[in-house]
Amino acid sequence: MSHNLRMKNGNNHYIWQSSDWPNWRFDLAALAGRMADVSRAQGLLLGRLADVGMLHRNQASLAALTEDVVRTSEIEGEQLSVESVRSSVARRLGVDIGALAPVDRHIEGVVEMVIDATANCYAPLSPERLCGWHAALFPTGYSGLSRIKVAAWRDDASGPMRVVSGPIGQPRVHFEAPPADRLNAEMTRFLDWINGTPDAPSLITAGLGHLWFVTVHPFDDGNGRIARAIGDLLLARADDSPQRFYSLSAQIQRQRDAYYVSVRPPPSCV
Repeated sequence: MSHNLRMKNGNNHYIWQSSDWPNWRFDLAALAGRMADVSRAQGLLLGRLADVGMLHRNQASLAALTEDVVRTSEIEGEQLSVESVRSSVARRLGVDIGALAPVDRHIEGVVEMVIDATANCYAPLSPERLCGWHAALFPTGYSGLSRIKVAAWRDDASGPMRVVSGPIGQPRVHFEAPPADRLNAEMTRFLDWINGTPDAPSLITAGLGHLWFVTVHPFDDGNGRIARAIGDLLLARADDSPQRFYSLSAQIQRQRDAYYVSVRPPPSCV
């Protein structure tokens, strides 16, 4: 992820270093038009799906979840077999698509996370559930050639959690996450918020949940994929439907440049 969540407010450098963190603020008047557009699109989509049979709804959900799994991995530079992902999703949804393609454990893990996030969107989010998602993403205990801490918060044993780019020896630091000794408190506060009564409209809550998690960056790796799964979970709650008919990750991939652009929020953003 390349979120550069910096602040220029006195001695503050990153958004989580603000004395007001994480009291999120947003301008409802400025967002009202876009939120109305989204609500209208949601209503049209769900209205059309209400007019078709269960078979067509299941096929639409299969297509949306398949695209979500493929795109959330593609954002991280991983190319998954579309047919293998589709087979894995179909088996879990109980949708008959004929002959199934072979599926490896890595694909199964991503599919398990996305389906658990959406099909069980009303279940509380807990450290154990998040760690289960993380374990599913990294079944071998490795990310590429690097051994990582799996199913547990990072410990920063090799230094601060930083998001960097550029050649070896000349890294550009985009973001530094809160230190590991703050993670228990940070994640307790985040999970209390996400499991409590929303204090913002559901669509804004979905965006804030994604942003908040990726700011804390609690795992050694996989934070982007888990943040997008949290976004899917909160969008499913916003739609009041655990069955998915559109893909958050696909839209992010279509607007990838905007997703990765550096963000420098003013003090009023937190």
